[in-house]
Amino acid sequence: MHTSVNSGSEYNNLPFILAISVIATLGGFLFGFDSGVINGTFDGLQNTFRSDAFGTGFEVASMLLGCAVGAFTAGRLADYYGRRKMLMVAAVFFIVSAWGSGAADTSTTFVIFRILGGFAVGAASVMTPAYISEIAPAAIRGKLATLQQIAIISGLFIAFLSNYLIADIAGGSTAQWYLDFEAWRWMFWVELVPATLFLIGLLFIPESPRFLVISKQQDNALAVLTKLYSTRAKQVYDDIKLSVSQSHTPALKDLYDKPRRRIRPILWVGIGLATFQQLVGINVVFYYGAVLWQAVGFSESHALLINVISGAVSIAACVLTILLIDKIGRKPIMMMGSIGMTITLATMVFAFANADVATGGSLDLGDYGTLALVAANAYVVMFNFSWGPVMWVLLGEMFPNQVRGAGLAVAGFFQWGSNFLITLTFPLMLGSIGLLGAYGFYAFCAGVSVVFVSKYVFETKGKRLEEMAG
Repeated sequence: MHTSVNSGSEYNNLPFILAISVIATLGGFLFGFDSGVINGTFDGLQNTFRSDAFGTGFEVASMLLGCAVGAFTAGRLADYYGRRKMLMVAAVFFIVSAWGSGAADTSTTFVIFRILGGFAVGAASVMTPAYISEIAPAAIRGKLATLQQIAIISGLFIAFLSNYLIADIAGGSTAQWYLDFEAWRWMFWVELVPATLFLIGLLFIPESPRFLVISKQQDNALAVLTKLYSTRAKQVYDDIKLSVSQSHTPALKDLYDKPRRRIRPILWVGIGLATFQQLVGINVVFYYGAVLWQAVGFSESHALLINVISGAVSIAACVLTILLIDKIGRKPIMMMGSIGMTITLATMVFAFANADVATGGSLDLGDYGTLALVAANAYVVMFNFSWGPVMWVLLGEMFPNQVRGAGLAVAGFFQWGSNFLITLTFPLMLGSIGLLGAYGFYAFCAGVSVVFVSKYVFETKGKRLEEMAG
């Protein structure tokens, strides 16, 4: 009789699993830092490169083009070269991008280095959850995969905090600072430290055992599985081997169900999850948070400080997810998040609708300022309790072994493509339909996500990866 391996107790070396998961999630930290650091450099980019609204929007969003390509490329190459190797390539790109973005002397040069950073972020965004899901026991896989979102938010938080401190010490993001470089350049260079640590840490973690099985490296696969499963290594090896095709290496064509002549339904669910995570507008808060709060009357210093507060409460929300995700499941948390985001975004729309237009076109929230601030932070909490971590958990575990790399490649491409469109269009929306119209659209999308989760998302709590059906 076949015995299921879905208990954390089946693993004899949980400290080892936790350690390699933490190293892998440094990719998530850099994902967050690289995404958030742009937040405090908006004025510096405008002043240095003399960009108009569209040009600055493209400078901010340019990284996301690289993210889409990086996610798709890494997802595909990971089936040939391994999850660990793709993370190492990402680490090198993080280092190059951090240095180049801060050193750029033209808008074109800046965009090139930001796109390189985007390759790294895209690769890390899909490879980190895939790696963790493939080494983690089913009973605690949700907890370990949620570490990715804590790492992302921690990266955002540290980026917001370092931006705030550097701008405060220098006297503004555009002021000359250490070694006579502008403060905004140092905001990028801070990333060199965690990026280097990530590259070094990756030298000490093993390759995913499921990749090793897929690539027919039996001895290496058994060696890694022995560290994870001890005496059960051979049985787990056989389980994994049965779940993948022995006739060919995983490929994009595996996403097409030949007998039924259709694309596997699981791919459409993955694309939906990836797209809705962006359509609710969360990265407008991450990338344009300082601009948003200045637009409603806060100073640059106070706006940057609000970002720091948002980062802190986001981490607290992720901790709550860790406590609940393997108890109540993924789908209930996603439902709570969709409902909560709909309510909080609608509350922000209400506040913006009742604001007065001040001199210069900015909004004067007056008595509604506190309501908008509380609603915005509650929205961030709801996202980081639900769609932030759980979307990545689901993408990392819901695809069958044979199509995980390809499925993540396609879903990751749609996730970052949607991110790019939302980020690029926000300055245009701000100038045409204002905050009221922009946040009204995000609230509508959050409402539609409630229906999507209810009808199409299935529960993966407690299931082994070999049990996932496509």
